[in-house]
Amino acid sequence: MNDFLKDLEKSLYKGFIDQKSEQIDSYKPKLLINSAHHNENVLSPLLEDLDKCRSFIFSVAFITESGLATLKSHLYDLKRKGIKGRILTSTFLHFNHPKAFKELLKITNVEVRLTNLKGFHSKGYIFDHDSYYSLIVGSSNLTAQALKENYEWNVHLTSHQNGEIIQHFKSQFEDVWEKAAVLTEEWIYTYEETYKPLDYHAAAKVVELPEDYRINPLEEALLIKPNKMQESALEQIEALRNKGLDKGLVISATGTGKTYLSAFDVRQVAPKRMLFIVHREQILRKAKLDFQRILGGPDSDYGILVGQIKETNARYLFTTIQTISKQGTLHSFDKDLFDYILIDEVHKAGAESYQRVIEYFTPDFLLGMTATPERTDDFNIYELFDYNIAYEIRLQEALEEDMLCPFHYFGVTDIEYEGKFVDDTTIVANLVTEERVNHILEKIDYYSYSGDCVKGLIFCGRNIEAIELSEALNKKGLRTIALTGSDDQDERLRQVERLENGALDYIITVDIFNEGIDIPSINQVVMLRQTKSSIIFIQQLGRGLRKHVSKEFVTIIDFIGNYKNNYLIPIALSGDKSLNKDNIRRRTKETNYIKGVSSINFEEIAKRQIFKSINTSNLTT
Repeated sequence: MNDFLKDLEKSLYKGFIDQKSEQIDSYKPKLLINSAHHNENVLSPLLEDLDKCRSFIFSVAFITESGLATLKSHLYDLKRKGIKGRILTSTFLHFNHPKAFKELLKITNVEVRLTNLKGFHSKGYIFDHDSYYSLIVGSSNLTAQALKENYEWNVHLTSHQNGEIIQHFKSQFEDVWEKAAVLTEEWIYTYEETYKPLDYHAAAKVVELPEDYRINPLEEALLIKPNKMQESALEQIEALRNKGLDKGLVISATGTGKTYLSAFDVRQVAPKRMLFIVHREQILRKAKLDFQRILGGPDSDYGILVGQIKETNARYLFTTIQTISKQGTLHSFDKDLFDYILIDEVHKAGAESYQRVIEYFTPDFLLGMTATPERTDDFNIYELFDYNIAYEIRLQEALEEDMLCPFHYFGVTDIEYEGKFVDDTTIVANLVTEERVNHILEKIDYYSYSGDCVKGLIFCGRNIEAIELSEALNKKGLRTIALTGSDDQDERLRQVERLENGALDYIITVDIFNEGIDIPSINQVVMLRQTKSSIIFIQQLGRGLRKHVSKEFVTIIDFIGNYKNNYLIPIALSGDKSLNKDNIRRRTKETNYIKGVSSINFEEIAKRQIFKSINTSNLTT
């Protein structure tokens, strides 16, 4: 008996006969579940088997785009190694969306067939490892929820190739496979014609109001209630004030509703005069509308101070730091006029303009809000607020609380030029070659997006690269526009509106959209530049994290070249600040720390580039 059979026999003894046995358990039968508390999910062991198999067969009734996304980079790496697989699925209950089938067709090393077998409802994953097989069989379909979040039971088994159980599974699969239809573009077209998705959500009961019915704006505002996170934050902010403290810092991940939170707090404080300071005019107008929705009251209560608009007598005044920090403007107000001052994106407060304003006014309470308090300019935001952290919710927690749109991150391999990967010294001419443009198009098509049409942001390293890349992509049939710091606010807003309305596929930029821009419908973010800062990385990733009815998730595609700061990627995604190289390697290899149905995936070559960066970097610098 060879070593494998001995180990398998001992593992089966422990799994099925005596759990207290001291026998080896390398191949022990296991129950696979999803448990955030125990940091377990079905996806991780499935991917482990997939990555080391020689071939595979899946028999799954239901497949979603998000579920498929969790496997795409692994299937790509298998393709590079010449490894193929087969997936058997169906149109049972019309659960599978036509777009999921279109995504399956992109994976050329996987053959897909559709069975019309009545009541087809199987969920089995079988992996061939030459002399033995591993199986995952149970309740999990190929959906992100089933593989990462839902309450599921699946058994993980190992069988010798001559075992009766594996032969039974394989024969069942082959019987149905032989009679199933091959997935083709023509088949999908026919399916689209008859596709009628079931409404799994109970329809909300509609109550029709009389045409002349008018709800009082104040009553309407009071009907809007804070969410779970906001309720907790409001209690903690109030607790600071009850202690007699006059300032507080809220650290809240992008997309978690900081503006609404501040409006709820103003509602409970009811100040006589409030000042809200932002760093961009487009945020100012959006903030004013949000406050009106939460606070209600007459329009005259809300004023703007920017440019030629000087509505300074309003109870709630919204202004930009560029306007309020001007000496003439600042000193036109009494120091104690505002009893409540809010500063959005307060991580910028190290600048002289912010310092001038903060030192001048004497409010009863100052609230600062930011998603990224850690700075690269050595200014201590925490100290500015006397270390009074009113509330903190980071990316991981926000995902776990289902406050953000789930994301699937793909660290993909950038192009090689003359035998070398793209790096920070590569000239622009070599960043927009025909070969690289085709490489970019191949990756954004393969990893795709959620929804009917792409609404994407592409971040480049240089303005000239953004402009030339936009021209090159437009020649390939895409509809893109490059926006740089030289484009004024009106032009930026106009192009954002075009993107939202479907007149553009992508906006290509450098860093003007890192923060302060709200485009909830963004369903794909492409990073074509090196990661110089984990702060900026999270800001750019965060552009797609707002929820929107048009998408179930956002796709993040990060082109990883030969950059010395690649080690910042796993640091940013995991939040690990240990500066321990072994920890960072582990965060690159094992990515099940990400919460909810989101996933982090690195192509094998891209992963090697990160390991190289970790090995050669002095992390303490």
